[in-house]
Amino acid sequence: MLFTSIVYGPIHSRRLGMSLGINLMPIEHKLCTFDCVYCELGFNTTVSHPILPTCEQVKQALEQTLAKQVEPIDVITFSGNGEPTLHPDFLSIIQDTCSLRDQYFPNAKVSVLSNSTQLARTDVRQALMLADNRILKLDSAIDSTMQLIDIPANKSLTVEQITQWLMLFNGDFTLQTCFLRGEHNGRTIDNTTPQELKAWYSTVEYLHPKQIMIYVIDRATPVRTLQKLTRNEMEQIALPLIQKGYNVQISA
Repeated sequence: MLFTSIVYGPIHSRRLGMSLGINLMPIEHKLCTFDCVYCELGFNTTVSHPILPTCEQVKQALEQTLAKQVEPIDVITFSGNGEPTLHPDFLSIIQDTCSLRDQYFPNAKVSVLSNSTQLARTDVRQALMLADNRILKLDSAIDSTMQLIDIPANKSLTVEQITQWLMLFNGDFTLQTCFLRGEHNGRTIDNTTPQELKAWYSTVEYLHPKQIMIYVIDRATPVRTLQKLTRNEMEQIALPLIQKGYNVQISA
């Protein structure tokens, strides 16, 4: 399910409300540093020279859409066909977006959905701090499970690296985690076991994010053997954190 334009929507997001989306990746294929088994976009396609929209093209497309938008929007969301922070001009694009938001829909939030892999870059962190919502992924606190679920392009990527990058935000971000079970290439995938949850809870408490979003598979996935958790299971996962005062949002 690829997005075929720079700006799309608005669409109703189960987590964010009425959302106007921005796609900074190619419109013909997915481009991401992860190849998550549950990604509704499917798996990455190898392309020698991917074509990204320019900073000016993004600005023009967004302004044209906002100028015609009649109904209010809750959020302008960077997501699209892959990892938005891969764009080399991500900081400038965020700056332009915030200015246009202030001009046309000052009550709307600017949100970024990111897989956290580019947080070592200073410009990416600067851009994310300009956004209202930094929604940053950590699908498992155990390296082997993270590798199974997210299939990072960088095979040496570790949970410890991601955790230390997330710590740079001093809790001023939303942590997002997709919980699932299944099998892929003969290996069991399950980030809901007692061992997994113990490690995840510990990491959450270490990072102390201002909000936690946990969610389940919602659309068709490239790996057909994955299982969607029930609402009750998700509530049980969230309960220990809620009891400790964390703001946990469940999408199930």
